Amino acid sequence: MKMKMPLILLIAFAASFCVFTSGCGYYTQYANVENSKKLRVGMTKQEVLELMGKPLDEDFCSPNVWYYYTHTQWHDGFYTRDECMPVMFKDGKLIGWGNDFFNQMYFSNQHVK
Repeated sequence: MKMKMPLILLIAFAASFCVFTSGCGYYTQYANVENSKKLRVGMTKQEVLELMGKPLDEDFCSPNVWYYYTHTQWHDGFYTRDECMPVMFKDGKLIGWGNDFFNQMYFSNQHVK
């Protein structure tokens, strides 16, 4: 009986840890933040894919604006724009990233579609 209790506790801890960390994208958000530090204007879409991985498959993504999960705000298991970093392309080349850049492009009528 003494041998089973530690094993049960270990399994319960491991299962809850996996659910907590994978469900909310805990590691993904930090990897995306770190990888975004290596982004450079002029990179191709393929280079960004190799560096950042696949963008989110959410409704708010478009061919020239990709979103990557970067920080948890709601803890609800869903990704929203305010929890993501936009990455923008023009003519297949990276022109900028981040919410400040996106808002500057949007409000200056230089829409990236």
